[in-house]
Amino acid sequence: MQSLRWGVIAFALALGLARAADDTFANPVIRQRADPHLSYHADGYYYFMGTVPEYDRLELRRAKTIDALAAAEPKTIWRQHATGPMGSHVWAPELHRIDGHWFVYFAAGDAVKIWDIRIYVLENSSANPLEGEWIERGQLKTNWESFSLDATTFENHGTRYLVWAQKDPKVKGNTNLYIAKMDTPVSITGTQVMLSRPDLPWEQVRYWVNEGPAILQRHGRIFLTYSAAGTGAEYCLGLLTADENADLLDAKSWTKSPVPVFTTNEANGVFGPGHNSFTTTPDGKTDLLVYHARSYRDIPGDPLHDPNRHTRVQKLNWKPDGTPDFGSPVPDAP
Repeated sequence: MQSLRWGVIAFALALGLARAADDTFANPVIRQRADPHLSYHADGYYYFMGTVPEYDRLELRRAKTIDALAAAEPKTIWRQHATGPMGSHVWAPELHRIDGHWFVYFAAGDAVKIWDIRIYVLENSSANPLEGEWIERGQLKTNWESFSLDATTFENHGTRYLVWAQKDPKVKGNTNLYIAKMDTPVSITGTQVMLSRPDLPWEQVRYWVNEGPAILQRHGRIFLTYSAAGTGAEYCLGLLTADENADLLDAKSWTKSPVPVFTTNEANGVFGPGHNSFTTTPDGKTDLLVYHARSYRDIPGDPLHDPNRHTRVQKLNWKPDGTPDFGSPVPDAP
């Protein structure tokens, strides 16, 4: 009986360690990859995309575990055009599986007018997105032509939505957050609705920015994180919340946190955490926060030209009221 009891204890300890290993990661998980989009799919693989420091191509990699992504061979699935649209500033790609096809949403500028940045889409009908052919589906048109980027998509109660960041020339600041219904995976329908603009002091440091939206659907609510301010140590996450049964195209359905929910932690040596995505452990029981950050505060010149925004992953906790508890960026692995 004694040996059986110790055996049970050993098994429980081993199980606890295994569970801990599932949500503890060797950060940074992937170096020099900003705007990380990490997703777990039914085929048992994690798929990863992020902005490369050269801003000139789209890479895709996959692995069975998150820590294995660092050594996974990245495959270039698309390169910027030599001239014209889609010719510079290739940013923030996201991979989504919709109706049996793979879609990549990303931003790119013009080869000459590099700040004429718009949203574009690629499509692949192969079961494995590392195989088959990626086809350009062109620009995803919004209600007006202006600086636009960071598109993400989600479905709620049978309706698919697009959320993205865009400049409205009539509104002071750089970019606001918008939502619209989608009639196909490559187009929106109807009027786009502004959900948030940078109207709080912490969203206006260096630049007036709301960008990088990410969606998490839990506990009957839709949580929309976004990144605010400039891309240095001031970069941080904000949060919008809506009831899943509300009219998501009504800006009044969304509540905005008056304070940022995830910020620089100088004591832990993590600066400017932002442009996040969400995924889970393979069993789906633990939510994970994926984001980029730097390991130092001071950046010579424009932070946009500093390549060391590294991808990091950590467990996302939950408060008793069913809202996310982001905590603080954990320190890098020793």
